[in-house]
Amino acid sequence: MFTIGIDVGGTYTDLVAIDRDGNTVFAKSPTTPADQSLGVMNGLEELASRLKMPRAEMLATTDRLVHGTTVATNALLERKGAKVALLTTEGHRDVIEMREGLKEDRYNLRIAPPSPLVSRQLRFGVRERVRPDGEVLIPLDQDSLGEAISAIRAAGASSVAVCFLHAYRNPAHEIATVERLKRELPELDVSRSSDVLPQIKEYERVSTTIVNAYVAPVVRRYLTNLEARLKDAGLASSLFIILSHGGMAPLEEAARLAAGTVLSGPAGGISGARRCAELLGVPDLVPFDMGGTSTDISLIADGRASLSAEGGLAGQRIALRSLDIASIAAGGGSIATLDAGGTLRVGPESAGSVPGPACYGNGGVEPTVTDANVVLGYLDASAFMGGKRPLDRAAAEAAVDRLANALELSRDHAAAGIYRMVNLRMADGIRLMTLRRGVDPRRFALLSFGGAAGLHAAEVARELEIKRIIVPTAASVLSAWGMLTSALRYEVSSTHYSAGQRITAQEVRTIFADLERDATGRLKSWFGGDVAVERSAEMRYGEQIFQIDVPLNDLDWNSENIVDRIEERFHRRHEELYTYSSPDQEAVFVNARVAAIGAIPSVGQVARGRRTVAPCKPRGRRKAFFGEWREVEVFAADQLCPGNKIEGPAIVEAETTTVLVGDGDQIEVNDLGWLDIRLR
Repeated sequence: MFTIGIDVGGTYTDLVAIDRDGNTVFAKSPTTPADQSLGVMNGLEELASRLKMPRAEMLATTDRLVHGTTVATNALLERKGAKVALLTTEGHRDVIEMREGLKEDRYNLRIAPPSPLVSRQLRFGVRERVRPDGEVLIPLDQDSLGEAISAIRAAGASSVAVCFLHAYRNPAHEIATVERLKRELPELDVSRSSDVLPQIKEYERVSTTIVNAYVAPVVRRYLTNLEARLKDAGLASSLFIILSHGGMAPLEEAARLAAGTVLSGPAGGISGARRCAELLGVPDLVPFDMGGTSTDISLIADGRASLSAEGGLAGQRIALRSLDIASIAAGGGSIATLDAGGTLRVGPESAGSVPGPACYGNGGVEPTVTDANVVLGYLDASAFMGGKRPLDRAAAEAAVDRLANALELSRDHAAAGIYRMVNLRMADGIRLMTLRRGVDPRRFALLSFGGAAGLHAAEVARELEIKRIIVPTAASVLSAWGMLTSALRYEVSSTHYSAGQRITAQEVRTIFADLERDATGRLKSWFGGDVAVERSAEMRYGEQIFQIDVPLNDLDWNSENIVDRIEERFHRRHEELYTYSSPDQEAVFVNARVAAIGAIPSVGQVARGRRTVAPCKPRGRRKAFFGEWREVEVFAADQLCPGNKIEGPAIVEAETTTVLVGDGDQIEVNDLGWLDIRLR
């Protein structure tokens, strides 16, 4: 029996199959942007070929297939989602444009506001009003609602977001509105805020619900199409989707909460990074995931990844909890150009998978990071993808030459400039996740994964004074591998409204008991195993407008002093995040949150090899550019054994990734067969 993980990236679709004995097989297939399911099916064909069996047999013996998708991400970035209409409380249709009154760049007087996903002509007010405590002030006016529904029909919208004022306290009007919409416009996709994000803060709730309405039809269409293709190809087991918080859910849940799939792919990488931290016994890691289109950076501290409800994408606020990931438009396909001032710039434009870098031979002519790596001798053009997809070195040189002529530099130095520039951009991304948050990156190890990361990890780490780099065997497909370490997860939340009154112990117990019953009940409808529960609260000081997440596990919920214990946790967490706390100030309990977690049988086990003291031999030598051309030793990753040591400069090549180290750097193969690199 197999467990299969699939991660769709901007350039390649990565696949991993693991059998019950822990044997692992990888495969890659070019991503097909027009219909990602085609690339998935092509990748499964390649995976089956590597397992030496028909695809139908492989799928028939698969007990779980886990998938990370970028469909929602691409729909937002490319503005190719559904045509959405908004139904909201009369007089509040402009909340989506007023936002929070803040700008991303507060000192830029000319910055244009993000364009809303719903134009003003498609935002309709309905006469109704619920007070903050849930009391109905104005009943739902059916005539007003009928006029709005008629306008939606005339406008030709394909999806509707229903967001009434204070519906998180009393969703009755939203529920009645959705029921009428389904009767009169059954073909429309409907998202209601009290289902998507039932908590306080109007802008966050409206924006998140609109995003869900915008991407849900696209995500549902893709997942339904993929499931049908998989069933036709022989898959008998369930298809699970990774959500942005790192847990997985059945297809139906992912389609319902489509906004929760926006970070689906990168979340698999963080799950894999957490598993790596466990296997290595190294609790502090900087996951560095460089692919063909982008680089994703996060933080594993004390073995844990942080979750945040402060996320967004493409100028749209998404207040669902997600793993804290910074994504940079820097990857192997990033295009090098000159800006208006004649300065070299790398990215954010990418050659993607079509046409791809010039060296792919698919018609690309712009110089990319991958082309620079070929020119510099870091990538062996004849051995790319194990020799199955040789690169066109002449095309890479021609692309870099055009840039070199514009810069009045030699080809070698122009390529070195591209390499240096992208490294600096990625180092800045790591600074964003560490130094700007009060974390010293020098006490962390860099976990290098993604197909392109190994070529850049050493120089990025050197820029940050990080002295240790770990490169797992599954580095090029770690996001797909990591998905197989994820648990089922279902989260629910509730806002506490107290009108300035301190929450009571009984209120705390009641809120969390209700949420736990809801979360565990929903999870058990998908899953028959044991269910664990995580509790947390979002709290703030009385004069603040933003709250922080406070973990509340391991508390004695029967204690008479439970509220005191919760407030103590809040003060301590505030000090951890901001270096100070104010115990004398009012601590406000805003939102309660419960996550039900279903642990699945462990996969992703890694067999430990036998250590050896026998020296490893290079399989060859080739010239590479280190300020000047030098002959360096090249090692085959699959011929290395635990205990082997290599001194840089050197290149280690695997079928789907290449690792580069410089003068004086030391590589040791650890007991897992992974590369443990110490920088000079």
